[in-house]
Amino acid sequence: MRFPVRCLLRLLMALAVALVAFSVGWVALYRVVPVPATPLMLIRAAGGSGLAHDWVPLSQMSPHLARAVIASEDTLFCGHGGFDWAAIEGAFEDNEEGRRLRGGSTISQQTAKNAFLWPDRSWTRKGIEAWFTLLIETLWPKSRILEVYLNIVEWGDGVYGAEAAARHHFKKPASALTRREAALLAVVLPNPRNWSPNPPGAYVARRAGVIERRMAVVERDGLADCAR
Repeated sequence: MRFPVRCLLRLLMALAVALVAFSVGWVALYRVVPVPATPLMLIRAAGGSGLAHDWVPLSQMSPHLARAVIASEDTLFCGHGGFDWAAIEGAFEDNEEGRRLRGGSTISQQTAKNAFLWPDRSWTRKGIEAWFTLLIETLWPKSRILEVYLNIVEWGDGVYGAEAAARHHFKKPASALTRREAALLAVVLPNPRNWSPNPPGAYVARRAGVIERRMAVVERDGLADCAR
């Protein structure tokens, strides 16, 4: 019986090495190549949502957008190593106490999830997400992480990335987004298929004002400097 067991262990070891090598190569490729599509895009398109996705470099996006998203989603983005442990701990405590479920995901985690993984909330998916988060934090500069995130995140039914979102919602390129428009786009990120940045509902409009004030702090304290 030893021989089959030994062969099985070797096979599992070889499979693990192959999966690690594949994931590292995939992440390394996306450091220099635009992400053509994500699993979520393909799933939504198969369901009839369409697919509007126009990749543009970070330099061709309004700097207001980077500040708005950092202010709204992850103010520690430029300083952490991929995980906001305080936010994760807070999310666990809230979830255990039966409060409204909330996440503790950073922009890096959301980028890893959106670029490489399927939409799911299982612990298996979260574990793989953590691995890809470590990889992109190791192999990509922060500016690339934000560039990929802003190019693939969902901003409406069948609308992905800053360029498609700016043209769909405001009839202009991402480079021309105003401070207010960037804040409105940042606000709807948690629920892009039900919230609209234009015209905004009462909550979105009010929340955008909060984000604009946070953007001033982000700019003052250099919290988005890594996006330059």
